[in-house]
Amino acid sequence: MKIAPSILSANFAELGKSVQQVAAGGADYLHIDIMDGHFVPNLSFGLPIIKALRPVTDLPFDCHLMVTNPADYLQALAASQVQIIGVHAEATVHLCRLLQQIKAVGCQTEVVINPATSLTVIEEVLPLVDSVLLMTVNPGFGGQKFLPFVLKKIQRLARIKQQNNYQFEIEVDGGIDPVTIKSCATAGATIAVAGSFIFQADPQKQLALLKAAVEG
Repeated sequence: MKIAPSILSANFAELGKSVQQVAAGGADYLHIDIMDGHFVPNLSFGLPIIKALRPVTDLPFDCHLMVTNPADYLQALAASQVQIIGVHAEATVHLCRLLQQIKAVGCQTEVVINPATSLTVIEEVLPLVDSVLLMTVNPGFGGQKFLPFVLKKIQRLARIKQQNNYQFEIEVDGGIDPVTIKSCATAGATIAVAGSFIFQADPQKQLALLKAAVEG
C-alpha cells in the first residue's frame, strides 16, 4: 500500500517543513486538494502554493481537483510539474474528453467519484485511467469519519480491475487511520490518502504507524 499524505491537514504556517517531514518518512506521493468553493463548500490551495512547494520535494504531486471547471486548470498544473491530475466524474459531462486532455498535457489521469456515485458512471473510461480515487468521506473537508459502505465499492472495483487485466491504482481518500487503511488494503486499494492522522502528531511517526498497520 502506497501512502499519499494530504497537506490539507498540514500546518499551513510551516507547509514546506511538513512536506519535507513526510518525504523523509517514506511517503510515496504528496496529495494536494484544490477546491473552488463551488463544487465543494470550501477553498484550499491554488497554483502559487503548488509552484512554491515543487522545489521543496521530489515526491510526485497527486493533485485532486474539486472544482466546477476542471479543464481550465490542466495547462497550468502541467506547467507546475504536477504528475497526476484527479478529476471528479461528477464535475463534467464530458469525462472521456477531460481525461484525454489530461493525457495531452503530459500528466497521469485519475478519475474521482464521491461515496454515493456508482462505479457504473466510470466503468467505460477505466481503460483510459492511471488511477481511480474513491472518496471514503464526502469531499471538501478534512477530519471526517470513514464511510464503511465504500469498502464494498473498493471490492467491486478490484474485481473489475482483475477481470479486465487493468493496471490502474485504486486510491482511497478520507478517514484513513491504522484500522481503516488495513480494511481498504484488504478490499483491494493500493494507495491511501491520509491527512488528519498524519499531521495530528509527528508526521514521520504517524506514517510509520500506517505502514505497520498494512504490513502487520
